Amino acid sequence: MAADRSATDGLDPEQRAAVVAPRGPVCVLAGAGTGKTRTITRRIAHLARTEQVRPGQVLAVTFTARAAGEMRTRLRDLGVGGVQARTFHAAALRQLRYFWPRAVGGEAWPLLDNKMRFVGQAAQRAGAATNRESLRDLASEIEWSKACLVAPDRYVEAVTKAQRDTPAPADQVAQVYTAYEQYKNRAEQLDFEDLLIHTAGALEETAEVADEFRERYRCFVVDEFQDVTPLQHRLLDAWLGGRDDLTVVGDANQTIYSFAGASPTYLLDFPRRHPEAEVVRLVRDYRSTPQVVAAANTVIGAARGRAAGSRLRLEGQRPPGPAPDFSEHDDEPAEATAVAERIRGLIDDGVPPAEIAVLFRINAQSEVYEQALSDLGIAYQVRGGERFFQRTEVKNAIAALRTLGGRLEGGPDAVVGADVVTTVRAALGEQGLTDTPPAGSASDGAQRQRWESLRALAELAGDLVEALPEATFGSFLAELSTRMQAQHPPTVQGVTLASLHAAKGLEWDAVFLVGLVDGTLPIQHADGDDEAVEEERRLLYVGVTRARVHLHISWALARQSGGRRSRRRSRFLYGLVPEDHPAARKPGSGIDGGPKAKAARAACRICGKTLADAGAQKIGRCTDHPSDVDVELLDALRTWRSNEAKQRSVPAYVVFTDATLVALAEQRPQDTKGLVTIPGIGASKLERYGEDVLTMVREHAG
Repeated sequence: MAADRSATDGLDPEQRAAVVAPRGPVCVLAGAGTGKTRTITRRIAHLARTEQVRPGQVLAVTFTARAAGEMRTRLRDLGVGGVQARTFHAAALRQLRYFWPRAVGGEAWPLLDNKMRFVGQAAQRAGAATNRESLRDLASEIEWSKACLVAPDRYVEAVTKAQRDTPAPADQVAQVYTAYEQYKNRAEQLDFEDLLIHTAGALEETAEVADEFRERYRCFVVDEFQDVTPLQHRLLDAWLGGRDDLTVVGDANQTIYSFAGASPTYLLDFPRRHPEAEVVRLVRDYRSTPQVVAAANTVIGAARGRAAGSRLRLEGQRPPGPAPDFSEHDDEPAEATAVAERIRGLIDDGVPPAEIAVLFRINAQSEVYEQALSDLGIAYQVRGGERFFQRTEVKNAIAALRTLGGRLEGGPDAVVGADVVTTVRAALGEQGLTDTPPAGSASDGAQRQRWESLRALAELAGDLVEALPEATFGSFLAELSTRMQAQHPPTVQGVTLASLHAAKGLEWDAVFLVGLVDGTLPIQHADGDDEAVEEERRLLYVGVTRARVHLHISWALARQSGGRRSRRRSRFLYGLVPEDHPAARKPGSGIDGGPKAKAARAACRICGKTLADAGAQKIGRCTDHPSDVDVELLDALRTWRSNEAKQRSVPAYVVFTDATLVALAEQRPQDTKGLVTIPGIGASKLERYGEDVLTMVREHAG
């Protein structure tokens, strides 16, 4: 029992309940920072140590190679080896290669390196655009279709039912999809989605294959269950084969991949599908200070839709920290400069650069921050850029370490414990690693990156020996190989620049959320689609919950230096920015946030109450007040919008959203000053559509 106690030692009551729950269906609703990885790895260890299941009978799946690598590392540190912890695709690839001769026959088809060649041929055959952006969008649409189990002959019906925007006319996309599948199959190659499709098919259609697989794997764990697609869920059902020895972990508040087919429905419906399931809610946040937790709860507290009904309200467990900081800037370069200066201050105060992140909605926002950090000599890394193990200095260093392993007297396993660290550091010293950063490295980004890469390898050796004192040099080389295969790099010093999507699953001491203006977050194409706007809100929630201590939120009123200051801060920030904060003022209001600024804040035009809800802000009144919409004007505006959208070949919401049209038909502005008070009408839309809209309003006033 001593070994079993160590699997539950130090857990809170809810975590412990999840760990010791009996085999069978278990649903762990785990909020951000509540220790879900710790909980599920401890659960696996508990099941193994109490001999309820052998480690080799457990298949644990998650969504990134990094997360799978982290899970394997934690299980190893718990003394539990043999568990298969993989991504859905990695697990399917391993199984498909093994079962292919019996399920399909012949030699397994190879994995397609790049689908763009076949997408390009298919697009040309269908008469669709073949520029890089169009092909990328078509490839993404094919991936969405396969993830949602939509066959080519059902594509038009599916996107029509879902009211999904398509990168080309739906019937043309269907033709591209059909031709792509034909070209790919003729070449006898598989794409990533095929791995899941064919593995599920082998288990569903070949009894011998299913029997062998289900004899091998008895217990299943699925992390990030809110991000499961219909195709992944089909594969999971095929793995289970009617059994229910399944633990799922997820948080509907962090569903941010709906555009790729992910759906929180499977998580939300799990207790209904498994009425006997044990449901555990983890809400104690050990990651963030109470101030950050409160900000996160405020962001997600305004959520709407089904997922909002089961949202988790986090409870901060850490000591208090600084309040979140908000700042408004005239333009993006000024915002980036201010952020870089704040980062320099944090580093000077002792915060390691690797514990600082700048997060943005789209990758295009990265460039101005790269420049600002470079100007101050601050090392940074762009997440999603060059992979760690593909860097030249890293490949050369690993090659040298492997060569050394072959030359060691007695073999690589003869060097044990602390001697491993000494040997690794000596070898990396020959590659350029020094005890301190190279002189002048502040102005030489490449030189500093090389040094940081080598230091990360050396620290990885130290971490391994600390976790396993009996580790050998051979063990270290094996660890490197495992991490290279899983793309699970060690920590590299340098400020992280990343999109909000890429930041999922990560955390830092200090997080800067930048560029938070309407049109960027929520992204412009989400307007008019309530579900898409809610996903954007969840994206901000994910960003906020990445911060442990310091949270900085900023936005700029213009894109370029000296540009017109016509932007509005993100609607998601209303209710989050304190009313007495200088940044709470609206563009063009008083500088000091005094009476003029207060008058400019979003307020109900009927009762004067401050409007915190985004929908109420759109229409300019509390939602419980009766509408005084001019129906004829609203019809005229909709007809005009439809014609304008057709002329520009854009979706109708790009012109104006439904909410903006309703606000126009209710408030009936008489001049440009009245127009710009309506959310959704900025400088560019005022210039393009202002006169047309005012003309319609005046015509219907008579």
